[in-house]
Amino acid sequence: MMEAKGIRIEDYNYDLPDNRIAQFPLVQRDHSKLLIDDKGEIGEDLFFNLPNHIPSGSLMIFNNTRVIQARLHFRKSTGALIEVFLLEPYIPADYERIFQQTKSCSWLCMIGNLKKWKSETLEREITIGDSIVTLKAEKREHPQSSQYENVYFTWNDENLSFSELLEAFGELPIPPYLNRETEESDKTTYQTVYSKIKGSVAAPTAGLHFSDDVLKALDEKGVERQEVTLHVGAGTFKPVKSAEIGDHDMHTEYICVKREVLESIVAHDSQVIAVGTTSVRTLESLYYIGCKIAENPDVTEEQLHVNQWEPYERTYSLSPQEAITSIIDYLDKNGLTSLHSSTQIIIVPGYEYKFVKRLITNFHQPQSTLLLLVSAFLKGRWREVYDYAISHDFRFLSYGDSSLLIPPSDETLKI
Repeated sequence: MMEAKGIRIEDYNYDLPDNRIAQFPLVQRDHSKLLIDDKGEIGEDLFFNLPNHIPSGSLMIFNNTRVIQARLHFRKSTGALIEVFLLEPYIPADYERIFQQTKSCSWLCMIGNLKKWKSETLEREITIGDSIVTLKAEKREHPQSSQYENVYFTWNDENLSFSELLEAFGELPIPPYLNRETEESDKTTYQTVYSKIKGSVAAPTAGLHFSDDVLKALDEKGVERQEVTLHVGAGTFKPVKSAEIGDHDMHTEYICVKREVLESIVAHDSQVIAVGTTSVRTLESLYYIGCKIAENPDVTEEQLHVNQWEPYERTYSLSPQEAITSIIDYLDKNGLTSLHSSTQIIIVPGYEYKFVKRLITNFHQPQSTLLLLVSAFLKGRWREVYDYAISHDFRFLSYGDSSLLIPPSDETLKI
């Protein structure tokens, strides 16, 4: 535990020139470069050839979250511009229900230019079809447990759901390190082709490379595809400012995993190819959720939350298969078809992966928790992989190129 907390973030720095950060995606999303680290041997290919590197009969798991237009802009009568950035539902505290609201709802938000927004109600008008719709935003008392503001929204057209309002009023929040304004094309290119469940404020970017053709090729090869949902929060861009990772607070993100996905994991002996770090965090959190259920079958949904340092604080005796089986039993006992929970898990060097045997992921920022996750997966070999990517003209971050990482311990999955 203490060893993990003592990791120095400066040891995970590297030189990333600005011109290596991809400002825009390629015209054809599946034509990006693909770095392949196969048990220490590094090579490269193009992403549309990915199915050639995936074993037949294996299980791939994708994150099907969809990015919402989470940025709302209001201008006060004084001319001050206030940005309201939606982070997570507050009332109702459920993603599906809040998007269906037709009168009002409340979100926990980050506020740009907060000092200029005192107590007044903000208003903005926009024409939708034949109607002039007015959206109002009011600051209310926020929960003591939250560092974010509670913003209460109302609108004057009960025929419009909040989801439809966001499509009209909102702006897609592209990553801050792109240093540019959102463009119309981002509405398509910053979504995966399989995105379904609205709720993220950032895309699960490893999935941006997949095209319908690549998915079809995986199906034809006999690769099983399943989906989980983790709604990516703005905390994914939160820099590590502490010298040691033990002083960094991870953000909480909400997950949903269907029973059929759990059954597939069991059928594949708990060996999974994960698409993206968000899928990794969802899958690895399942182990600790299953262990909690095994210890207390009457555990509540709130108690299933996975805390940041939980994987390092104690050792469980359950196998990954047993942990997943305990979740399935819990769902059956409670008449549920899906597991709903949240996770704050941080994966750093020293972590032992339970489910993920191969990882498809982009190239991450220096000194980030995502780079720590990759280092843990590669048993510390991250710098060799990143040196290759830098010296071979790979494009970095959200709109950049991709990698397929196969650690030396993966002796079970064969092409």
